[in-house]
Amino acid sequence: MSLRVLSDVQSFTVFKALDKDKVIHNFYRLLLKEDMESYSDFVSSLYKTGTDDWTQYLYDKVMSLENCIVKNTCEKKDIPHSIQEALSFELGILQELSQMVPDDFKMKGFKASWVTHSVNFESEYYDRLSHIEQFGFGDYARFTTFRLELTGQEPGFVLKPVEYPDPICFSDLIGYDLQRQQVIANTEILLKGRLASNVLLYGDAGTGKSATVKAIANEFSNRGLRLIELGKKELHLLPKLLDLLAKNPLKFILFIDDLSFQENDDDFSALKAVLEGSVSVRSNNTVIYATSNRRHIVKETFQAREGDEIHRNDTMQETISLSERFGMKVYYEKPKKDLYQEIVFGLADQYGLNIDREILALKAEQFALRKAGRSARAARQLIEQLSAQEENPR
Repeated sequence: MSLRVLSDVQSFTVFKALDKDKVIHNFYRLLLKEDMESYSDFVSSLYKTGTDDWTQYLYDKVMSLENCIVKNTCEKKDIPHSIQEALSFELGILQELSQMVPDDFKMKGFKASWVTHSVNFESEYYDRLSHIEQFGFGDYARFTTFRLELTGQEPGFVLKPVEYPDPICFSDLIGYDLQRQQVIANTEILLKGRLASNVLLYGDAGTGKSATVKAIANEFSNRGLRLIELGKKELHLLPKLLDLLAKNPLKFILFIDDLSFQENDDDFSALKAVLEGSVSVRSNNTVIYATSNRRHIVKETFQAREGDEIHRNDTMQETISLSERFGMKVYYEKPKKDLYQEIVFGLADQYGLNIDREILALKAEQFALRKAGRSARAARQLIEQLSAQEENPR
């Protein structure tokens, strides 16, 4: 049986790239050699992934693999009959592989085991294709957050998954409901496949602007939303990134945190071109969400205001109006006392902190004075400190 199945695997075309996966490669080698060393290598590599479920491991790799089927589906192209035949054949073989158990291999001696379960690869795969705008493919199916990593080859970057993104969700956020609902409503437009507004979340530091964006990305990831974080020095890559994402069936927030520019900053021009609409037309599956502690993103000095440029007023208007090029602006101000206490008390409940409310309110005000003012960030820092002290009393 092993050699017959191996012969079928060697004929793979649609799923040929599965062999690049270490666990699957070791399984193929076990089919070929069927000796104890190959057996041990396979089981060991499977265990190292944190599971003993061979069926689920193979299923996940099959469902997330980028191949010609996925490419055609994303581009809404018909799949040729010959490729459909190959797909059906290979899915049948993969299902057979997923059901193989230790007793299918005849080596003598102790054999570490793995588990399998029933699954219909073909029906599941076609169902996944029909909902590709929700599940994604490749790394987009396995991860929800990405960052740009610069390279020396075109297009000048690769998207690297963030394996452990901030898990913050709506239930962690207290206060600023109106601001959050504005950004959520805009995100809903994006998820419906319509052209949503680029959003600038601006205002005082520590008020939850970045947390809002990350929580939205986490809450809607099961509806096909992904987040890509860009640094200011990567903004010149925005046109190429938009081109890369244009045919992707998922939806993307391009997140620029703590945005500000100095005068004559090349990155200013790159962002301005995208916000205004450059040669590359922004598609309905991307939106820019930026945060800033400043309403006017370009830092201006009195010396610059008095500069010797003939048309200085035009230049000033161009730099000051960058924020106006965002379709939506959402303002976050430092919380007043009532909201600050609401955030502190809410976080105390989340952390299970056992402390009198009057004492906590007093501590919160004292802490805010030391932190140069009330903010959601200060509230969280206080509660984290009190929680740590409660867990480790002197």
